[in-house]
Amino acid sequence: MTRVARLGAFIFVTLAVLAAGVFIVGSKQYLFSSTYQVKAQFDNVAGLAAGANVQVGGVISGTVHSIALPDKPGDKITVLVDLDKSTHAIVKEDSVATIETEGLLGNQYLAISFGTNGQPDVKNGETIQSQPPIVMGDLIKKASVILDSSQQTMQNANLASEHIASVTAKIDSGQGTVGALVNDKQLYNNVQQTTTTLQATMVQAQAGVTDFQENMEALKHNFILSGYFKKRGYEDSGDLTANRIGGLPQGAPLKAFTFTAKQLFDTRDSAKLKNEKSLDAGGAYLAGNKFGFAVVVVSTGMEGDDQKDLVLTQARAMVVREYLVNNFGFDDSQLKTLGMGKQTGANLDADWGSIQILIFPAGTAMPPDQPAPPKNSSITDAAQPAQVTTAGTQKP
Repeated sequence: MTRVARLGAFIFVTLAVLAAGVFIVGSKQYLFSSTYQVKAQFDNVAGLAAGANVQVGGVISGTVHSIALPDKPGDKITVLVDLDKSTHAIVKEDSVATIETEGLLGNQYLAISFGTNGQPDVKNGETIQSQPPIVMGDLIKKASVILDSSQQTMQNANLASEHIASVTAKIDSGQGTVGALVNDKQLYNNVQQTTTTLQATMVQAQAGVTDFQENMEALKHNFILSGYFKKRGYEDSGDLTANRIGGLPQGAPLKAFTFTAKQLFDTRDSAKLKNEKSLDAGGAYLAGNKFGFAVVVVSTGMEGDDQKDLVLTQARAMVVREYLVNNFGFDDSQLKTLGMGKQTGANLDADWGSIQILIFPAGTAMPPDQPAPPKNSSITDAAQPAQVTTAGTQKP
């Protein structure tokens, strides 16, 4: 073979190898494949570089075309991705891009999840959702903190074990009260006998309290004393607080009906209605209109005993509620009570007090119900609610 022929063969082989290399590299970079582009934005790309692989469902299906920094602080980094056309049917608008690492310390790549059936296809140049990457430096810091905490916990456990061993040794040697009980059989028997006697005494005391409560309840229904309680509109303190709430909600009521106690009740200290027809306007409104909930708010003047007035206002609120529920058709769970006791500046009558039916619109948050005291317990244990104002109310 002549020298010219050998030179020609060398040049041909070199060009063929170069062309094959270009084809191989171009295939890996999808230069000769039909592709489309999508974008994803991140606060931090964690070392992801242009030319990195893009995996769709774990299969390499594209490359990172470019990474653009934001124009101003606070904006996100934009990653432009070239994807093979074959992924167009599985990458949807709800697909999510994440930056992953090959192994523990490998190169970064972009992973894109499958979309959901029925979601629109991603169009060329559109931006898909993204999740922030896991930064190894942050993981190492957290692991270091956890290790430090674990070491401190182990030290505390060792210290506690030493204390337990010390206490056990003292007990074994008879030191202290527990040691004396363990090692002195006679002392242990005396303590046990005393404990048994105390328990028997407590059982007897509990039985006595139960009998006393039952006797008091029987007295309430005795024909001689029952009139005393019925005169005041109640027999059991639990009835007074069955529908009580702890306070009034924020905001003005939708509608308000206000009465003086003299309009509705026969005496200063009574919860018996004498002019219940005055309540019909409020009952008709509750039955004929949509509302969120309503509250019967009752207060007294400043004269008299505080606790008696508190019970009186709760009893009055109860009987007003019962009249409205029994005579007008509406959801009784929407009507609550709030006995205020003495309230300065809130009563139209300084001596007898006032009654308000406050109706709040739908959507108003109802304050939580204030639980009734246990049966036979004293109503004096109930907490005093917040003061009521009469601003915005109207007299029917």
